[in-house]
Amino acid sequence: MAVAEELGVEHETVLYMKEPPDRKALEHIVSILKDPVEDLVRKDSKFKKMELNPDDYVDNPEAVIDLLLNHKALMQRPVVVKGQRAIIGRPKSRIAELLG
Repeated sequence: MAVAEELGVEHETVLYMKEPPDRKALEHIVSILKDPVEDLVRKDSKFKKMELNPDDYVDNPEAVIDLLLNHKALMQRPVVVKGQRAIIGRPKSRIAELLG
């Protein structure tokens, strides 16, 4: 991640399409996420093509986890984890705030 490198912060990049998080990892991310859980889901063309309803994921961690386990491409990215805090790193300035 360019922001972490610019700040000189050691980091690990997880290529979620090659190594998707399992249920336990997603549960951990959800438990420390400072954003609404539904924001972990990309509401892109694939989401729309699947005819999913965004309201089904509002304040519904289990639905989000189940969806992301079955459709890893719908995971919003980047997700940045530092200690016991996780955020969705959009816009990029949020990453600097968490890591800085």
